[in-house]
Amino acid sequence: MQLLVDFSSLLYRAYHSTPDSIPMNGVHGFLSMLARILEDRRPVELGLCTDDDWRPEFRTRALPSYKAHRVGDLPDPVTPQEAVARELLSAMGLAVVGYSGYEAEDVIASLLSRARQRVEILSGDRDLFALVEDPQVKVLYPTKGTSQLLEVDEAEITRRYGIPGRAYGDFALLRGDPSDGLPGVAGIGEKTASRLIAEHGSLEALLKSERLKESERKKLEAGRSYLETARKVVLPVRDIPLPAVDLRLPERFANAGLVREIAEQHRLENGVERAWKAVRNCLVACP
Repeated sequence: MQLLVDFSSLLYRAYHSTPDSIPMNGVHGFLSMLARILEDRRPVELGLCTDDDWRPEFRTRALPSYKAHRVGDLPDPVTPQEAVARELLSAMGLAVVGYSGYEAEDVIASLLSRARQRVEILSGDRDLFALVEDPQVKVLYPTKGTSQLLEVDEAEITRRYGIPGRAYGDFALLRGDPSDGLPGVAGIGEKTASRLIAEHGSLEALLKSERLKESERKKLEAGRSYLETARKVVLPVRDIPLPAVDLRLPERFANAGLVREIAEQHRLENGVERAWKAVRNCLVACP
């Protein structure tokens, strides 16, 4: 099994769920989470996927409101910790994968298009529900900090949203997401979006339907331009030209001296030891 981790998203969750009295609390929390997930899922391949741009130009050019409310003057306290975590994880020999101008969700979707085995995606970003496909792809969604995970397959999407399991992307386009500055189609909220997608099966079928109420038809007609634009923003990009990347778990540190230096400097020895033990156990379980 291949495990693709939304590194940037999970680091933020770790930062906010780990006491700030712990040195490098975000990195410490992430290492603990990584150890738990490796012990629990036992993947043979691992990709730690990064936001090399958390608000890409191609998305803001299409829709300027995308994450606009998150832009502020104060420095992000997680940024220095992310730099440490990337350097440390790379020195450990783990595959840290990003691509200039794209978010982690795009990296995950593009790696997924190359996968030749079952894939589990660890992320707190619901946008990645659009990639769920039984039986090959599921999302592990944290529900309490980083310690409890909900397994999201097609049945879970249907249970949560009342839509076909592979229709989450269409549902998200129609509904929008205020937390990301995505308004959705005016006048169509989550319940209506769920009902319309459930009744018609897909957004394409919905837009062609002759069975709509007049009020619904007018809202969709008014929202066609938004829907075309939002497709470029909401859905993960599946065809980033990523270079070849080896996701196999390492048998040894890529740079043991640098691992030791970073761990000692930031008092991360226990976290590194636990994460590395989990890596070794995966290699033993799945040689």
